Amino acid sequence: MPDIMLPVRSVPILAQCDVLVCGGGPAGVAAAVAAGRHGASVVLLERWPRVGGMATTALVNIWHRSDREKIVIRGLAQESVDRLGAEGWLSTYGGPEGRHETESFDPEGLTLVWHRMLQEAGVRVICYTVAGEPLLDDDSSIMGVLVETKTGQQAVMARFVIDASGDGDVAAKAGVGFDFGREADDLVQGMTMMYGLCGIDEAARDAMTQAQRESIIADMTKRIEEGELPPSKTANPTWYGNRVIPNMCPVAGNPLDEEELTELTVLGRERVFAFLEYWRKTVPGFENACVEQTGHSLGIRESRRIHGLKTLTAEMVLGAIKQPDAIGHGVWMIDIHDPEGSGYTTWQDRNKTNMVPEGQSYHIPLAMCLNDTVPNLAVAGRCASSTHEGHSSVRVQSHCIVMGQGVGTLAAMALNAGVGLGEVHVRALQEALREDGVYLEDVPGGA
Repeated sequence: MPDIMLPVRSVPILAQCDVLVCGGGPAGVAAAVAAGRHGASVVLLERWPRVGGMATTALVNIWHRSDREKIVIRGLAQESVDRLGAEGWLSTYGGPEGRHETESFDPEGLTLVWHRMLQEAGVRVICYTVAGEPLLDDDSSIMGVLVETKTGQQAVMARFVIDASGDGDVAAKAGVGFDFGREADDLVQGMTMMYGLCGIDEAARDAMTQAQRESIIADMTKRIEEGELPPSKTANPTWYGNRVIPNMCPVAGNPLDEEELTELTVLGRERVFAFLEYWRKTVPGFENACVEQTGHSLGIRESRRIHGLKTLTAEMVLGAIKQPDAIGHGVWMIDIHDPEGSGYTTWQDRNKTNMVPEGQSYHIPLAMCLNDTVPNLAVAGRCASSTHEGHSSVRVQSHCIVMGQGVGTLAAMALNAGVGLGEVHVRALQEALREDGVYLEDVPGGA
């Protein structure tokens, strides 16, 4: 279709701030809280009615912070966990020999915890608002973004901008290069429709014998293979009393195509109810189960990955490589969900060749969040610079929090020093992060 010309017009300014964070998921919340606590005036734009992104809106409620010997992702992630636990909104999964490895949380609880942290940090949060066209000056610096509001188009102006949109929307529109999908065919990781069930008779469920459980799983697997049930990954439910949130209904497609994404979201919900109907007929205790909620959004794992000053690779992950510009540690494995939508994930294999060695972790470098196109724009979260394989580790929410806290602290330090993002002394940044509770060890050069 042909293009149209838009008229030149003045636009009112909605807000002016030191640091603008576009996107209120795990990376964006961490960036905004960190910048606010270090003295910057911060505006956070979020398109949904709540903060939390995939963690709350999509019900993806699992964090990984352990190297299988100790917790190495701390800082704002640890504070969030502590606050969730104090309210009774947290569960933990044990690893081998009872070691703590994974946390799951109540998405509703996390929403409140993070809104409270943002409020305490003095962050101005504006939900129901999408960050739109970036405003660039003659030297390619970003001055802010346009937003569409109920009263018309407005602008939010800032000294520094952090793109935590998940999809790298602001960075891409500002001209920063990016990759999309795997090299072979440009397909991105599969997505998942998360959902919550209730109305389960826990006593009847718990009374099932192991033989009954195995029989049901075998029957379900057979029906999936024969096409009677939709494709599925192994269910890994998290429990809160009578509520269960399974991670098992995959779909595949392009998360940057709104029309396709709409169709996939509907398909995901259809598959949820197909499994519910099956379970009501076959699983003791599920006779009166019902869907309490489905994700407001699909759980999206991968889309744009910007071209940064450094690109995180699988070799860096699996080799537990340490970086001189580290802003935190990563622990998760190479975890690729089938881009064709079968539900298969490399996590299922428990193959040690896809894992960071036990008791070790890799460094998340600052440079993967910076670029050489727009000097005062940083990214944080799954849109940071990585290969398809490296991304499959660093995309998980706990690691996004690490990136967010790092670049949020960086932006505030740059503001306070009157310098650019790339001019902050990395050793000073690392010391500030440690003072804020970030675990940061074995940095080359002695930091």
